[in-house]
Amino acid sequence: MSRLRQTKGRVASSPATLGRWNRIVVIVLGIFLVSWGGPAASAFWGSVSSGFGAAKADAVAQGAKPTTAVSGTSVTVTWTASTTAAGRPVTGYSIARYGSATGGTKVAATGTCGTSVAGLSCVESSVPAGTWYYTVTPTLSLWQGTESVRSTATTPVTDTTAPLAPLVTALQTIHQGNAANVPVSGTAEANSSVVLTVSGTGSAPITQTIITNSSGSWTANPVDVRVFTDGTINYSARATDAAGNTGAAGTATSTKDVSSPTVTGVQLTNGGLAGVVDKGDKVTLTFSEPLNANTICSAWNNSSTGTQTQSGNGSSQVVVNISSGSVLTVTGAGCQTLRIGSVALGGDYTSTALTFAGNNAAGSILQWNPAAGARTLTITLGEGTAGTKTVPATLPLPTPTYTPASGLTDIASNPLVVTTVPGTPSRF
Repeated sequence: MSRLRQTKGRVASSPATLGRWNRIVVIVLGIFLVSWGGPAASAFWGSVSSGFGAAKADAVAQGAKPTTAVSGTSVTVTWTASTTAAGRPVTGYSIARYGSATGGTKVAATGTCGTSVAGLSCVESSVPAGTWYYTVTPTLSLWQGTESVRSTATTPVTDTTAPLAPLVTALQTIHQGNAANVPVSGTAEANSSVVLTVSGTGSAPITQTIITNSSGSWTANPVDVRVFTDGTINYSARATDAAGNTGAAGTATSTKDVSSPTVTGVQLTNGGLAGVVDKGDKVTLTFSEPLNANTICSAWNNSSTGTQTQSGNGSSQVVVNISSGSVLTVTGAGCQTLRIGSVALGGDYTSTALTFAGNNAAGSILQWNPAAGARTLTITLGEGTAGTKTVPATLPLPTPTYTPASGLTDIASNPLVVTTVPGTPSRF
């Protein structure tokens, strides 16, 4: 007799077991939605009870319509608190503004409104001029609610800050060559209007208006300052911005000198045997104002103070030449360019060409002294063969004459007129 085989039947799942599995599925699904970050994420707020399928949804509510208050270029934005649908408080708010009641471009607010705001008000500073509409969007951790209705239009934001004083760039010195077209430029607030006033002695001020570019740079039309007398030329520039604010003046000055220097003296001084051209004799040339020493000797600088000298030997040697017709000229190895000219001594000192050079302390010397009361170029003869003729001391003494070289200028670059100038009756 065979035994009956018994088969163990499947055990039906209890309601409690199914409830646990359903809760797990809901939780996993919620985690998936949060990590996905799509629209469903902003609506899901997981809360699982011990009961079957007890998952409750939550959502961040729409932001409250804000109010605004304007002070100059600052806007204070205020709103009421937002919560989730389940009453949970939000953690922050993002603020934006638009240029119209509907549509338009969304602009993220700046200042204390520029990040997630924890409170219920903030201030945006340096707001561009115009009328603006603000919105508030509540946030909760990674969730974001709906943007609020736009605020009522702000009272017009006005710019009350005056531009800074413009920077003015002008020439340091004005001379004959540029007085008719003096360049003036500078910088100011971008896209502002700059009024430039140029003034001096002897005529009414000159004005012109210039618009700065997007970088704030401006360049005036060249100014003709020949109407003003020599002296100080003053520049004053004020900027006015698009809102009508006018700032303080930026200033600069130039020194105008359009007078040509002149030769005021030619003097011979004996330094050896009287009446004879020999070592130690001097020629002194005097000018009405300091010359640009660099136009005399290229090794010298353009300075109105301090003497400058060429002397010695080798590369510094100065050579004084006197022709058979008693005309003195100078060469100098230390000056790549040397402009002096020639001095006709006036007397008959030699029938042959003479050279005076020497070395070190015995060498010829060329010295420029720009000091007030001097303004002299002095040529001192060094060692060399003395002349064989003697100019007598009988009156009238011979009159030396000086013909300057072309290219000599004063410190302002006005040229010395090239013309022969008689000096003081004198002899070596």
